[in-house]
Amino acid sequence: MLFAAILFALTNHVALLLLAAIIGVISPSGYEVGPFLPVEQSALSQIVPDNRRTGVFAWYNLVGSFATGAGALSGGLLSQLLQQVGMSPLNSYRAVVIVYGVIGLLLSVLFAKLSSSVETVRSDPTSAWYRWGLHRSHAIVLKLSALFGLDAFAGGFVVQSLIAYWFHLRFGVEPATLGGIFFGANILAGFSALASARVAARIGLVNTMVFTHLPSNFLLMLVPLMPNAQLATIVLLIRFSISQMDVPPRQAYTMAVVAPDERSAAAGVTGIARSVGAAISPTIAGAFLNNPVLLGAPFFLAGALKVAYDILLYRSFRQVKRERSSG
Repeated sequence: MLFAAILFALTNHVALLLLAAIIGVISPSGYEVGPFLPVEQSALSQIVPDNRRTGVFAWYNLVGSFATGAGALSGGLLSQLLQQVGMSPLNSYRAVVIVYGVIGLLLSVLFAKLSSSVETVRSDPTSAWYRWGLHRSHAIVLKLSALFGLDAFAGGFVVQSLIAYWFHLRFGVEPATLGGIFFGANILAGFSALASARVAARIGLVNTMVFTHLPSNFLLMLVPLMPNAQLATIVLLIRFSISQMDVPPRQAYTMAVVAPDERSAAAGVTGIARSVGAAISPTIAGAFLNNPVLLGAPFFLAGALKVAYDILLYRSFRQVKRERSSG
């Protein structure tokens, strides 16, 4: 993170900026990417009982959404404030990235203080999949990875940075206002993740993943149909209020259907699939946003592909035994 911040502050070369973004895990979506998420999920699963896993992941995502929302609000306000006192837009954005690097240093100190109880003992080193950290669960992990990759590919059309750009193109919304919109959106997303634990306890993890995700996808497709920024914001906020209800069940389900020593690998493999999927679609979305006639296309494509993901997920995993996905 510090390396990325330094490069973003010092260079204009696209190749170096791209390298810094990859190594420094700068997320265009505003959500966690890179190696941290699978390690954190595995560590949490290691230290909490199975029957509390979904609830813990719900709080984990709630805190993450609050932090993301606070970051969006602070970044927008800071860049606009710096521009008002005479700093160029480019340098004001660089200042925000420098703050990102400082936070990375603080995180390194906190992670260094973690207890060894988060570690697990590996087993079955004779498996051909062992070098990837998997053994008996490799088939289900690959199947989940393909589905999660499709979902992430769809989500890549509407990452927060692109939605912010869409609001600016369509309605001329300013950075500070955009920061406020995504602050509210992430707060609502965090509460939706928290509510998912109770829903999952009643209807199961897979059902929660599917039946809370479907309506959020239809709401997503309504956003570009709104005639003004106010209505578009309202629909977007309603969508965010249920959009993350599938995340804690998805994380808990992945941790539940693999052996304890496969958890970090399973989270890593599915995370890579999601990262690759999400990396492809923003380029396509950018081309759409460059054409005034196709401004709404990213929302429609994302919603339709996510509906397809939900249907495939339900058909593939609805009959998996409940006891394997408890938590």
